[in-house]
Parts: sequence; structure tokens; C-alpha cells
Amino acid sequence: MKNKYKRTGTTASMLNYHFVFCPRYRRKIFLIDGLEDRFKEAVSQICRQNQIEILALECHIDHVHLFLGAMPKYSPADIMRIVKGNSSRVLLNEFSDSLRSPTLWTRSYFVSTAGNVSSETIRRYVEEQKTR
Repeated sequence: MKNKYKRTGTTASMLNYHFVFCPRYRRKIFLIDGLEDRFKEAVSQICRQNQIEILALECHIDHVHLFLGAMPKYSPADIMRIVKGNSSRVLLNEFSDSLRSPTLWTRSYFVSTAGNVSSETIRRYVEEQKTR
């Protein structure tokens, strides 16, 4: 995993998010031939277009784990809107015979942040600033 800080003219950041999300009604959509590969291609393209780095991506039969690195201009809600909205559009167009639903993903998702140091390390660093 890359632990590089992303930089702009005014910021340096390393924001990594672990997302988990499911299809509506927890359908086992990744058992459909070719759907998982097309989903991964679509997400790769979507992330590339939005300068979001895919650190890991894996699908199970009824959910997705996505570990991403993003710039601070994107909130986790923005990232999910972009990824789920665009991938849903692509998959519903290309697999319309198998996916008979107006929407593919649930509105809900799990998100957790991750970096290369623990929360405890950061807390200790901040608390020790006056004693330096």
C-alpha cells in the first residue's frame, strides 16, 4: 500500500477510506457472469477521472469492499455518490436483462478512515506538543 501524501499548492494530505456497500435487497449480483469484472473496470475508470486512488477493491457475492485514497475536496459522501451513482448507471445499462431494478445500490454504506499511524499515536503527538 502506498503511504504517499497527496499534495496541492496549499495542502498535504493522506485520507484513506474503507467503504463497504451492498446492492439493493442484498441481491447476489456478483454471481452474474462478467458483472464483477465490468464493475471493477467501471470503478477504476470513475476513480481515475476523479483523481481517487484505489488501494484495494474486492467484491463478494452480495457486497463490495473498497479502500480508497482521496483528496480533501471529496467527502466520504461525495465519493460514494460518485462511485455508486456512476457504476450503477454503467451496470444497469450493460446488464439490463439480469438487473431489473431502477437503482442498483442501497443508500447506506459503511465508511472508516485509515492512515499509516494509529489514532493513539496522533493523540499522544498532539498532547505532547506543549512539552517539546
